[in-house]
Formats: sequence, C-alpha cells, structure tokens
Amino acid sequence: MATPTPTQHSAPLLNGDDSAGGRSGMSRVRYLVVFVSMLMAVLLYLDRFCVSFAADYIREDLEISQNAVAWMFSFFFWSYALAQVPSGWLSDRYGSRIMLSLYIVSWSLFTLLTGVVSGLIGLLIMRLACGLGQAGAYPTSASVVSKWIPLTGRAAASSIVALGGRCGGAIAPTLTALLMVTLVPVSEDGTTERLTPPDLSAPQHLCSLLYPETQNTKETNSPTFLASSNISKLLSDSDRIYFQSLATKHRRDNASHEQSPTASGAPGEPDFPAEKKVTLIAAFNSLVESPEFFNKDVHAATDLAREGETLKTLASTGTPLTEQQNRRLNRLILEATFPDNIRKMYVDGWRPVMYFYGAIGFLVAGLYWVVVRNHPSEHPRCHPRELALIDEGRNTTPDAKHVADGGAPVIQLIKSFSMWCDCFMQTGTNIAWVFLVTWLPRYLRDVHEVPIEQRGLLAGIPLAAGVVGMLMGGKATDILTTRVGLKWGRRLPLFATKISGAVAYGCCLFFSTLPETSPYNSAVSYTVCFCVVSFSVDFGNPANWAFKQDVGGRHVGSVLGWGNMWGNLGAAISPLIYDAVLGEQPALSDWNNMMMICLVAFVLSGLCALGIDATKPIVPEEAP
Repeated sequence: MATPTPTQHSAPLLNGDDSAGGRSGMSRVRYLVVFVSMLMAVLLYLDRFCVSFAADYIREDLEISQNAVAWMFSFFFWSYALAQVPSGWLSDRYGSRIMLSLYIVSWSLFTLLTGVVSGLIGLLIMRLACGLGQAGAYPTSASVVSKWIPLTGRAAASSIVALGGRCGGAIAPTLTALLMVTLVPVSEDGTTERLTPPDLSAPQHLCSLLYPETQNTKETNSPTFLASSNISKLLSDSDRIYFQSLATKHRRDNASHEQSPTASGAPGEPDFPAEKKVTLIAAFNSLVESPEFFNKDVHAATDLAREGETLKTLASTGTPLTEQQNRRLNRLILEATFPDNIRKMYVDGWRPVMYFYGAIGFLVAGLYWVVVRNHPSEHPRCHPRELALIDEGRNTTPDAKHVADGGAPVIQLIKSFSMWCDCFMQTGTNIAWVFLVTWLPRYLRDVHEVPIEQRGLLAGIPLAAGVVGMLMGGKATDILTTRVGLKWGRRLPLFATKISGAVAYGCCLFFSTLPETSPYNSAVSYTVCFCVVSFSVDFGNPANWAFKQDVGGRHVGSVLGWGNMWGNLGAAISPLIYDAVLGEQPALSDWNNMMMICLVAFVLSGLCALGIDATKPIVPEEAP
C-alpha cells in the first residue's frame, strides 16, 4: 500500500489552508468539533481532580483512613487503565458520536452519585465506575480527530484536545474550593457555624493544646494561646483542673509509647466523658459567637479558606461584620487553629460539588451529540469543499458506516514492533513524569525547606510549563512532518523530548553535588529543571497522539487505548517505585537515587521512540 506523503499544499494548520486551491467560503465545522472535544477534556479532568482536592473533606466526612483514600485513587486509576482497549474498540465498532456521548453521561452520573455515598465501599464502587466511564474519552477523541482533521493537522488538533485536560486539571482545585464554599448551606440562626459534639474529635489531644506542659511554651501572640486563654476564662475551676489533668495524661501516654512502642501503633484516644465534651463545645461556641475573638494582629498569618480570607480582610480594615459573618470568621479561625480536632464547616461541601459537576456533564454530553458526527460526510453543515480538504492526502475509501467491523485488532497490536516501542515509551515517560504531580511538593519541603505558600507556587509552575509545551508541540510537530515526512516527523519530537527530560534530571543530580550556598543548588534552580521535564513531556504528547492516529485507521480508538493502557500502568506503578526508594524519611541520597531512576526511564523512552514508524498501519486498508 502506498504511503501518503504530507506536502506543503496540505498545510500544517489543523485546518489546512482554507484559501488554498480556491476553497474560500467553505464551512469550518471541524473547528467546532475540536472545540467540543476540548470541552469534553476539560470536564474529564475536572471530574477526576475535584475528588483529589476534596480528599481531606471526604476522609473527614466519611471517617475513613488515609490508606482508604489511597485505595480510592487506586480504584479509579486501575479501572481507567485496564478499560482503555475495550472502550476504544467500542468506539471503533459503534461510532465515536454515540459512544463518547454515553461515556460522558456514565462518568457524569457516577460523579453525581459519589455525592450520596455513606461509606468506603460505596465510594470505592463509584470511583471504579468513574474510571471505567472515563477510559474511553481520549481513545474516542483521537478517533474523532483522525476523521475530522487533515493529515498534517492532527498533532495540532490533538494538542488542543489534550490542552483541555491540562486546563481542567489546573482550574479544578480553585473551582472546587469556590464551589465548596458557595454551596454550603448558610443559616441565619448560626446552626451552620456552631459546633456540635460530633464536630469535636480527639478531645484529649485538644486538651494538650489548650494546656501546654509549661507556661513558657505559650506564645502570647499565637492563635492557639489566644483561643486557649479565652476558653480557660469560660471554664469553671473544676473543669479547668480536669482538662489540665487530661492534657498531662495525654503527654505521659505519648511519652511511654515513644519509649516502648508496640505493634498496636500509637496510643488511642480513650473514652471522653460526654458531659465534659459538652462543656468544651459550649466554650468553643462562646468564641464563635464573640464579636471580640478576632484579633487582626494575632490572626494575620492564619491561613483560611477563600471566604475566611475575605472576611478577615474586611474585619482588619475596620469594616463592621454582620453577626453571621462574624460567626463564620470565628469558626474558620478555630478550624485553622485546631485542624486535627474541629470538624470543618465546609466538610459536607464536597457533596454538592459532585452534584454540580455531574449535572454539567449531562449538558456537555448533549452538546457533543448535537455537534459531532462519526465522519464529516455525515454532518449536514460540512461543506463539500471542507470534506475535500479533510480527505486530502488520505488513501482510504470512506464507506457508509465509518466504523470498524469485527473486534479490536489485538493480534495486529501484539505483532507490531512499532506499537510495542510506543507502549514502552509511554510507560517509561509516566514513570519519570508522575513525580511532578505526586512527590514534588514533599521534595521541596524536605530537601529545600520551602514554606507552604511558596511550595504551592513552585510545584504548580512546572505544570504551567507543560501547558505551553502542549500548545507549541502540536504546531511544531505538524510543521516538522510536512518537511521530513511522517516517519521522522513523529519520531524526532518524541526522541528529543525524552532526552531533554533526562538531561533535566541529570542537571538536578549535578546541582545536588554543589555546595548549599551555590545559587544552582536551590529550590528555584530545581524548579527550572522540573519545568523542562514538564514542557518536554507535553511538547511530545501531540506527536504521540498523531502517531496512533496515523497507524490506527478505522481502529484509532483501540490503538490509542492500547498505548494509553501501558502508559497509565506506568503511572500506576511509579508511586510504588518512589515509595520503595524513598521510604518514610528519605535522605538526600534517596532523592538522588529516585531522580536517577527517572533519568534512566527517560533515556529508555527516547530509545523506544526511535522504533516507532507512523508509515506502517496496524491494520492495512485497501487503497481507493
């Protein structure tokens, strides 16, 4: 079968050149199709990352352990990875339009139902189902792009769709936080803000915070001291003595455990008299109701939720707060002062967020159904000139169905050396890349002692660099393809980006050997290296997508699903590798060992990239 050769005439824009060959006045439905696909990707990552952001609230609300939260993430990820091929095949077999619409509806429904779960089992089932629903999103989108975009515009179009996912992931934390605050019910009588007995946890530990071991350990300008001194004034002498004795006992029990640890773990929280908990609750509620509790000098550095920061700013400038605003500010301050002991006022706010995202998903599914068709020839608004442009350079004959008969081409995939190179390339890439979204904040904290506010910024900058890489990579890949052909137009961006990622990790290893006073051995220098890693990975992603579209033919969904499965399995095992290397208390040498593993993973991925060949379809199709 003859291999199509991209030409300058077909133009690298995801459009080709609309004016070329007298095509002026043609429709541009393909733009709308790509836009809706990008919108789908935004929703995809919103629904995926909103749970990650709300994990602490989910854990507190459902009273589950941190280990259970890890299982929640794992259930989603494994079902998402293993369902890639079946979901991609379903799209190939029954059409992208109906299957992706159903995928969006399914994961949106399970996202919505996540908000009604009452325990760990229900939560795990919902996340497993969400992973299954989302598995078909990118394979199906790749199939849509391959049918709707000219040959030399595939990489750019793929980068736009993938960019939607990156943008969704970037806005998910902020949007979720805003929705959690906005959607929490507010009452005029203060029932939302006042504490109840279930809102108070680990009361013995709380007593140890209220009554430190020695007087000189108290900082008179700290929020803890201010709250403690106010509460002490509200208690009777007998209650104050009782709580002080509990604090002493709690410290003694902890000291005994540290000297003689047992297999049972840390000492548990003993039973706390119900009437004494009521006494503490009453004291805390007195502070919630107090118009004088807030002190702008003491609480200036207290990190509050968005609403709390707004109220704090108003109060600091002398603006009178309403009773309701005052109660909410005081409650948020107490939550921040005793984060392990007071249930968050917004802890239930994650549930309406799930309802909101789920409802939005139904709207996106409807929009996708209205706009997209399995093939441009099926769309009533696609002009014949636009159809001719889209089909330019292709060597397949369209039929009436525009879907793949039979099952997924598993045998052909297994026999394809090129696809195995792509699969191993993706596995290695994710092993090296996942560090940026998992362990990077911990690395900045433990090795470079970066404060929390700066740590969040430095951890986010590399992901922003990835967005830039995604935008540039698609266009650059299409231009390169028109100049050097399909084979090297896909190979070179992938090889170069993996090697540049390896070089970036190598720089990190070199910087670690320099004196601590060196400007290169600093958090900023390492962040620059991590930006190179993120930029490189996302710069190469469009070429990877385009390669699968090139070789997939009518089986693009299955082919991309196969490759994504192996890539996501790499992402699944990477935390296990990191944990095995780093342990609980990693030394600098442990961090360096981990970065060496990432470096080697990138080098091997780069070598695998040289083995892919976009000119060899997985399932050869007859030429017209």
